[in-house]
Amino acid sequence: MLHYPYRVPDRVPDRAPNGMPVTTRREFLRTAARFTLGTTATGALLATGSSTLTGCSGASNGSLPDDVQIVQRFPQNLVVGLQRMPISLAAGGGLLTVDGEVATPSTLRADVVRIDGGRDETILTGIVAEKHAAELAVPYWLFRTEITEPGFYRLVLDGGPSDGAAFQVATPSAASVPGVGEVMPPFDTPTFADARGVNPICTRQPKACPLHEVTLREALAARRPVAYLIGTPAHCSTGTCTPALEALITLSERYADQMTFIHAEVYADADATTLAPAVEAARMNYEPALFVADAAGIIVARLDAVFDGVELDAVLSELVS
Repeated sequence: MLHYPYRVPDRVPDRAPNGMPVTTRREFLRTAARFTLGTTATGALLATGSSTLTGCSGASNGSLPDDVQIVQRFPQNLVVGLQRMPISLAAGGGLLTVDGEVATPSTLRADVVRIDGGRDETILTGIVAEKHAAELAVPYWLFRTEITEPGFYRLVLDGGPSDGAAFQVATPSAASVPGVGEVMPPFDTPTFADARGVNPICTRQPKACPLHEVTLREALAARRPVAYLIGTPAHCSTGTCTPALEALITLSERYADQMTFIHAEVYADADATTLAPAVEAARMNYEPALFVADAAGIIVARLDAVFDGVELDAVLSELVS
């Protein structure tokens, strides 16, 4: 099955993608591999950290448990430029949920630290994330920032593990999945009229979603903005495909006159044994992913792994305004 590719690289190079010396694999593992390589119920990676925690500062708009842990909700496919880094929280051995016993803060604050040859350098301070929880059992906090240099980094949460959550930022040439600023590659996605070998064409229950009327190629040729989701409600290893699709369906009704909405499944068969052509065309190894393209076919946003209707509505309204 597809997954979040949250795992430590098999080899950490002696030099970062920009040619600068970086930490050794052993040093990187000290921060990056203190993550459970198994997955949580959401398919995300859990930062366990070993430091004594001090709770949450006032900047986080609430208190956090002493044993709080960072749960990365973004794939390790970041490239230089604007970053979208959603995280969730865990404590007491489990994820913090919207209706759990522990109240979750409305905002979190964090620093971004660069790991450079064993020397840590804080490059961003006090970036703030708002909580998103619309129709989600597990909320996420969305950090958005810009990182202009490739390399290895840590997101260090106020009140969280001092080791933070390690991640890598690569050069754009290292990316496989189409990204922001690129042309959305046209593709003949399955439709109700021609399933193109994908059966079932949609695993939403109790009935298929209505977002299979036109192909992605046809939608792009019409010179209208497009929202294109690749995800599988029935077989999603992250537990986020269903709420993502439902949010997309709801908003498709609101924006029907302004843009086209398309859904494609991850697997070509009911037993989830064969990847669907849409996944291979987008070169994805995680799920779900939502691509938003403008009328010229340029990708203006890509929402990976988890998003709610509030975040999606903000992206769409900015596009069509």
